[in-house]
Amino acid sequence: MRPIAIAARVSSDRQKEEQTIDSQIAEIETWAKENDCLIVDRYLDDGWSGDILARPELDRLRDDAGKGIWEAIVWADRDRLARKYAYQEIVLEELQEKRVEVIFLHQAKAETPEDKILQGFQGLFAEYERVKIVERMRRGKLYKARMGKYMNLQAPYGYTYIPKTKESDPSLEINEEEAAVVRKIFHWIADEGSTIRAVIKKLHELKIYPPKRKRDIWGNGPLCRLLRRESYIGQSHYNKSISAVPENPKNHEKYKRVKKSSRRMRPKEEWVPLKVPAIISEELFCRVQEQLAQNFKFSSRNRKAPFLLTGLVYCICGRRRIGEGVREHKYYRCCDRINRFPLPRECKASGVNAFHLDDMVWGRVTDLLANPDLIKQQAENWNKKHADSKKYANLDVEKLENTLKKLQDEEKRYLKVYGSGLINLDQFKVQINNIRERRDRVESELRQASEYTAQPIFDLSMVTNLTQKTAEVVKSLTLDERRILLQKVLKNVTVGDSNKVLVKGHIPLESEAQNARLWYTNRDSRLTKCR
Repeated sequence: MRPIAIAARVSSDRQKEEQTIDSQIAEIETWAKENDCLIVDRYLDDGWSGDILARPELDRLRDDAGKGIWEAIVWADRDRLARKYAYQEIVLEELQEKRVEVIFLHQAKAETPEDKILQGFQGLFAEYERVKIVERMRRGKLYKARMGKYMNLQAPYGYTYIPKTKESDPSLEINEEEAAVVRKIFHWIADEGSTIRAVIKKLHELKIYPPKRKRDIWGNGPLCRLLRRESYIGQSHYNKSISAVPENPKNHEKYKRVKKSSRRMRPKEEWVPLKVPAIISEELFCRVQEQLAQNFKFSSRNRKAPFLLTGLVYCICGRRRIGEGVREHKYYRCCDRINRFPLPRECKASGVNAFHLDDMVWGRVTDLLANPDLIKQQAENWNKKHADSKKYANLDVEKLENTLKKLQDEEKRYLKVYGSGLINLDQFKVQINNIRERRDRVESELRQASEYTAQPIFDLSMVTNLTQKTAEVVKSLTLDERRILLQKVLKNVTVGDSNKVLVKGHIPLESEAQNARLWYTNRDSRLTKCR
């Protein structure tokens, strides 16, 4: 019996699941029995792209070719060796030099120079046809996306993908169980000021596991992507990125299954918007983005040493001042001296003694928080503004309720028109989907407006008791607790000429969740800033 080796390859995880490599092996084994051949070894690249020549099993095959273990190597088809014609020729020439016969079951053996030229043309045309197929598929998907059809086959966490049927196009449907988790995560960040690590801990304690259950603990990366996913406010996009070769590949990785294993963002004008049902409001999404920026700004990982005003101190030039030094030599210095190195500095402002600045700001803030007259005055001003804004919010509630009633009536009219046969199913679906999307937006705004109008007025009788407790509590706070308090109260501390200090901030009169709902009167400007 003639000793031979067999080789096979499939490129995708889907092909692995469908066991197409097993069909190749079965076909070659049948051929080997019919031709009295003994299979000595198998070289199986399972899940490897044909655009890559550096594959572990192909390299092992090329190393074994000159050892005399087998006389021939058998593939089911030429493109199982490689997708590119140039790669095929490189390997075939190398094997022929080592006196190894190469057999393709679906291609006749090239006996003459004319046969070799013909096979070369066939390989080039096959490669050209593959490129054309990929391009036609890309253009077809892009066209469908522009027609409003959902084209991202993988549903984000919180949704279920509904495949195409005869009656409807592919779409996303809210998975209420997962959507409830999404809302919890967003509210933990926005209303409680939680960090990513705190969210991971809460999810673990509640035994809420990540999708696909590859592990029982959520990772930082998936959570960050979840919190920045605009699909949750109904703004999904197709054609947002393109596969690309990594700019900085890992040096220790000798083999990569996919050559283009990274993603590169396309220009924003090439993105195709897709309509998906919203899980959270835009207001909540924006508050989360702001809180994430705050978390990053005040992260302990950005501090080399403990400073009370970390992330709050600015220079007169507009740049941030960074805490430097250790022990008794601590200063807030303009970051210009670091960012422009080795270029000469633009800002000539000197450093500020951290101990003096911390003591001065902390003393002034605690005096203000313990001043009942000041707190009462601020509370009265806030109550007046809050009462005025409630009047406008009530007017908006009435407008939204009227708009919602009109949309519901319009939906009923279209149902009657479709029932009478005056319009076909496609026309009905277009109109009814448009009405329902508008209705969902109005209902979301109505819920937010109703929540805002229900907020209570600040109780002025609490002021004296509140300031007395504040004066007692601040005396026993640790450095970290003081830092958290200042981050809630202060906006920034600017050190100007002659070390003059300007402190800007606000006195929070209500919980963070209530205070954040003041977005209603100027929501348009907030959303524009968020985006």
